[in-house]
Amino acid sequence: MQLARSAHTRTLFDSDLHDLAQMVAEMGGLVEQQITQGLDALASRNAGLAREVIGRDVALDALQSRIEQKGINIIAQRQPLANDLREIISAMHIASDLERLGDLAKNISKRSIVIGGDTLPQSMIMGLKHMTRIVLEQVKMALDSYAGRDIDEALAVWNGDQQIDALNNALFHETLDYMSQDPQNIAGCTQFLFCVKNLERAGDHATNIAEAVHYIISGHLPAGERPKGNSVQFPKTGA
Repeated sequence: MQLARSAHTRTLFDSDLHDLAQMVAEMGGLVEQQITQGLDALASRNAGLAREVIGRDVALDALQSRIEQKGINIIAQRQPLANDLREIISAMHIASDLERLGDLAKNISKRSIVIGGDTLPQSMIMGLKHMTRIVLEQVKMALDSYAGRDIDEALAVWNGDQQIDALNNALFHETLDYMSQDPQNIAGCTQFLFCVKNLERAGDHATNIAEAVHYIISGHLPAGERPKGNSVQFPKTGA
């Protein structure tokens, strides 16, 4: 009888953990969509699409809140230990990083509206699109490593952030050069630079997710200092 009750409890616990992981996966899919459409709105100067991205951020915030509450409830009801506790805590941390990724997509959309019809060189737009593809690949790999509990894939994300830093630096210098050619370029380019920086920060959050996956699987963070390129520093600004 006791064994049957224990098995039933474990089944319920596994179901809770599965539901939590599914919620994180759902949130990850929404975040990938937000980043993609936020940059599409900027590239095409589509203010309507930008406003859609901004409006959907509320749904991401709500989902993160649900994940956090689910995790707290599981801890309170099941009193997990060791691996199970790592799963829950890490899922909550990943949801927090996904929420910040959503905020960055929202920020890019806001800035695309401010840029409006200002002219930006095609090379800068193409550079931003390339950087977006790399960031999205990092985010997708990080989420795939979480879904598959793949420590090698998580480490690949952890080691891949330097490429994003290099693209960040290249776009920064190209944009400064374009700004110096004509004072009328300054306003739009300033907003563009913050979009670039938001993408660079998105790469950092993908790396955070990879670290959380590594912790779930191994019980510790990756050894050594996080690989990081020499990224130019932008002044901080609000959303």
